[in-house]
Amino acid sequence: MGVVLRRLVAGLAAVVLVAEAAVLVLVHVVLGKTTSNQSMSIAGMDPNVMSMATYAMGAGIGAFLLLCAVLLAVAAVRDRAPGTFARVVLVTAAVTHGVLGALAVGLVGWGAFAVTMVILCLLVLTLMLYAAQGAAGDAAQGAAGEPAGGAPAGPGAPPAGFGELKPTNP
Repeated sequence: MGVVLRRLVAGLAAVVLVAEAAVLVLVHVVLGKTTSNQSMSIAGMDPNVMSMATYAMGAGIGAFLLLCAVLLAVAAVRDRAPGTFARVVLVTAAVTHGVLGALAVGLVGWGAFAVTMVILCLLVLTLMLYAAQGAAGDAAQGAAGEPAGGAPAGPGAPPAGFGELKPTNP
């Protein structure tokens, strides 16, 4: 059941991030087109520069979200925990969604907040499920005879202790 849940959550998060990337790119294209069609400057800024900056920001956000989706899809297909780079990217995406969710309440409304929090929950749940998989794999490896230090335990050696706690029963 754990394997299916991990893969399902990671795959669902990947699909949701692709949809979010498409929506945000579309919003930025509309904003860029609107900015280029106006005939006034805002605070002395050139409308063409603002339009190009909006297009670039949309492309950057879309590319970042697609990268996150690809990393999640790879984790779902392989059923392996994301590597260090992937975890950093996914944690960055989660933190970004948390901040955007807080801003969305005041600027857009509770609907946008709810959508942003669902995406945040999918990202965090994916990271936590794969972290639990890694911890379970470490525990299984330790039970197979290798203590946390990496040295194999001898046949008569006492089991490794947990921190300051030492086993009382050899």
